[in-house]
Amino acid sequence: MRYAINGNISIAEVLEYDVVVVGAGIAGLYTALNIDENLSCLILAKESIEISNSWLAQGGIAAAIGGDDTPRFHLDDTIAAGAGLCDEEAVTVLVNEGPGDIANLMSLRVPFDLDEYGELQITREGGHHKNRVVHAGGDATGRETVKTLAHIVSLRKNITFSGHSCLFDILTDRERVTGAVIRCNDSEFLLIKTNNIVIATGGIGQVYKSSTNPSVATGDGLAAAMRAGAAVTNIEFIQFHPTGLWTPVRESRDFLISEAVRGEGGLLVNSAGERFMESVHELGELAPRDVVARGIVSELQRGGGDHVYIDIRSKPEDYLKTRFPTIYTECLRHGINIAHDRIPVRPVQHYLMGGISTDLHGRTNISGLFACGEAANTGVHGANRLASNSMLECLVFGRRAAEYINNSGAASENAANPLPQGIPERPLAVPEYSAVRAAIKDLMDTNCAVVRTVPGLKYAFEKVTAALAKLEAVFDGSNDYIETLNIATVAKAILEAAIKRPESIGSHYIV
Repeated sequence: MRYAINGNISIAEVLEYDVVVVGAGIAGLYTALNIDENLSCLILAKESIEISNSWLAQGGIAAAIGGDDTPRFHLDDTIAAGAGLCDEEAVTVLVNEGPGDIANLMSLRVPFDLDEYGELQITREGGHHKNRVVHAGGDATGRETVKTLAHIVSLRKNITFSGHSCLFDILTDRERVTGAVIRCNDSEFLLIKTNNIVIATGGIGQVYKSSTNPSVATGDGLAAAMRAGAAVTNIEFIQFHPTGLWTPVRESRDFLISEAVRGEGGLLVNSAGERFMESVHELGELAPRDVVARGIVSELQRGGGDHVYIDIRSKPEDYLKTRFPTIYTECLRHGINIAHDRIPVRPVQHYLMGGISTDLHGRTNISGLFACGEAANTGVHGANRLASNSMLECLVFGRRAAEYINNSGAASENAANPLPQGIPERPLAVPEYSAVRAAIKDLMDTNCAVVRTVPGLKYAFEKVTAALAKLEAVFDGSNDYIETLNIATVAKAILEAAIKRPESIGSHYIV
């Protein structure tokens, strides 16, 4: 299906901008801040600034800024974690330019945590052989970075921020971007005329039942780009964070126990208090995430049960309150004092390693369409993302996309209304979206998680394909409709890609 919109929708207003950035996490905000101030820029947020993967990000940002570290060491760790599928040229750009973007964030007054000498606190996470992860607010790096960038965005006269704006379709003419159709405040459709769209919409967590992602992570930018004809690669590589907080009653979003807890000495133990990762990998608890997630699944299969534990009781309570205030408080809400109790954890969906294929400047195969952050596949992550490389990727490649736009004569040249003629009209209907979503989530959790089988993938693909066909045959113009359509579109693409890769590699593990 080329367009999600119906042929007879009513456009309430037509707007025009030089650049449209879809997404208001770190990737979107940083991209917008690097757009030339002579260009008009619109940022679209599906909800508010506070609802994004970036806002929830705990761990930190990785960059080779320590005295005993080098970009080459960072590159080696990244490629090792990516199981040989990383694009070395993209990783080279990431590790060489990343320290400069950290310095820029400091100049913008992002409140990174400092030591007693006023120097950046640098810690270590899974897959890193050096301490190179900076953090803010203890375990609130994403929130503190987003708050700072959003404040600066609000002061820029060339940037307009539009909340509660849901992307329906990317418009093109002869493989060039001409605009977008969005729905504002769950009511009116608007047409945005532009020659440049940057997709920075984050992840696809709502494709799964168990995810650390917020409710808005329904793969909207990825699905819209696919409908427009953008190439998508490596989306079979889904990162399952090893340590989502296990609770007896499932909540709408799984709370993440940051890898930094293990970086600060937290040990993974089974119900008997025995460590089990030492025999799995030389880095033990700090092995790459796919290795740790499979180690936990294997331990649960061996010993039964539905969770293992992180034991960080070796650290004083005052230290834990300061270093991990968010985790400490959230665990207390569930009756767990991490200074005295072990933390129950299990693997949950966390991050999409693949996405919309881009070059080193965020460009896709469609002229004027760019992507950065989790929605993009820059080639940095390969088959398994190295911890805390995600926010660095947002910064480096968001800035690079902006720089390319600035140098490309980006001022909008659209005079005519770019809404295509002849879009088919589909019957109005309101499927039972909650039931469709629940069925897809169950299929993905069961058949396309940490450990997969080819028969399971094929079964899920058949069921999801049938669900998608029913959604594509109707239209009702609601956010529920477009989100469910996007979830089904992305789920089908993930399953198809997984089936086409029969061998195990990185986070794609076949038995």
